[in-house]
Amino acid sequence: MSIIEGPLAGILVADFSRVLAGPLATMTLADLGARVIKVERPDVGDDTRSWGPPFSATASTYFDSVNRNKESVCLDLTEPGEVTLARELIARADVVVENFKPGGMEKLGLGYEWARTANPGVVFVSISGFGSADGRDLLGYDFVVQALGGLMSITGEADGPALKAGVALVDVLTAKDAVAGILAALLHRQSTGIGARLELNLLSSLQGALVNQAQAYLGAGVIPGRLGNTHPSISPYETLECADGPIAVACGNDGQFRRLAAVLGAPQLANDSRFVGNSLRVANRATLVLLLEERLRQHGAAEWQRRLTEEGVPAGRVGTIADGLELAKSLGLEPTIEVFDASGVAVATQVRHPITWSPPLTRRNSAPPVLGEQDAAVRKWLAGPVT
Repeated sequence: MSIIEGPLAGILVADFSRVLAGPLATMTLADLGARVIKVERPDVGDDTRSWGPPFSATASTYFDSVNRNKESVCLDLTEPGEVTLARELIARADVVVENFKPGGMEKLGLGYEWARTANPGVVFVSISGFGSADGRDLLGYDFVVQALGGLMSITGEADGPALKAGVALVDVLTAKDAVAGILAALLHRQSTGIGARLELNLLSSLQGALVNQAQAYLGAGVIPGRLGNTHPSISPYETLECADGPIAVACGNDGQFRRLAAVLGAPQLANDSRFVGNSLRVANRATLVLLLEERLRQHGAAEWQRRLTEEGVPAGRVGTIADGLELAKSLGLEPTIEVFDASGVAVATQVRHPITWSPPLTRRNSAPPVLGEQDAAVRKWLAGPVT
């Protein structure tokens, strides 16, 4: 099978972002072949370099998770000469990504109005917490946006406190929205030659991801609450207790419920007037759960997972991240890659970009850069002629 160059080969990304949403977006572009030059503060770098433990040999594992395949240059943007280099980088870039507070790049003389004059085809991406209008002065941290935007209100047990997701989910969603917008803008530029200004904010990306939960309010006036591991509109679609712990069971239709009842040795449940049809199962969820768990407690979660899976009932025991990676490996999904330092030595294992290409892409898989690792080379390139 032939191997093809990354589809974004030849695209230059000037990455003025830090922490998570911006860096994850630019790493995705780098994984797809773009050249990404990450601009960092001298001596300090991206905030997440120090966000640990845990730490790798060169930085925090937090930083490492979103910064592979990039070049690092340190620029002091309070110094006019360094701003000149930053301007040169923007003038050459196809894409600029920044997540300063709204107006921050403008104060440095690096804002969109200047950028599009110097580089009419540039795709200029600004990421903030709450937009550039009345929320411009609010600090946008994922945790706070999860609280204000409603995600925490639907996360956790019904009788327990509101909880955040176990990962900075809003940052991740915003990064994926940014990549979609950037790719669309680059495609549009191919036919028009015109760049674009893209503005994203964490609150809007969260609200876009609330899907059925937000529409329950907008379309029916229902304000969803916390349901733990149950689903507001489907049953059984939740974790159920087995002899040794929980198993997740997801019956999305009547056929799956009938098979579940049969595997549990209680086929009569499928014909019980309380459970005929999903709406009735939702209305009588508490009773149904008691009857299902009475059967499930006879065996362990792994045994039920095997039995249910064999009969086409979606089910899985609750595992760790390590378990999940091992599962993906066992299924032939190749969930991880090795990343290499400048000398070609493998220095770490990381989760790979989730898209599998056919024919496969050329993979660079360079390790996240040490602070300022490409400083001399990038400065020399910026000082030279455009190539």
